[in-house]
Amino acid sequence: MVYVIATLMVKPEMKAELFSAAKECIAATRQEDGCISYELFESTTDPNKLVFVEQWQSAECLPLHSKSDHMKAFGRVAVKCFAAPVQVQIITPEKVEKR
Repeated sequence: MVYVIATLMVKPEMKAELFSAAKECIAATRQEDGCISYELFESTTDPNKLVFVEQWQSAECLPLHSKSDHMKAFGRVAVKCFAAPVQVQIITPEKVEKR
């Protein structure tokens, strides 16, 4: 099992656009083989901080997910919305990897 925590800082004026694109991506991702859970949360202390919390059956699922058409479409929109680089943590029983 692997967990992915992706923290996004979003430009306030682009937040609605990001949420709109994320809605379609989340629905498609939940249908992917190996996806156990895929959620997007808004910080309670910073309205421009969003966090994806993902649970996958194995790390082998992640490359397929990142290359999926819905992730590519989301990425084209999301990249315009970021106020800072995305912080990603990949958590397995063996280690926590930061990207």
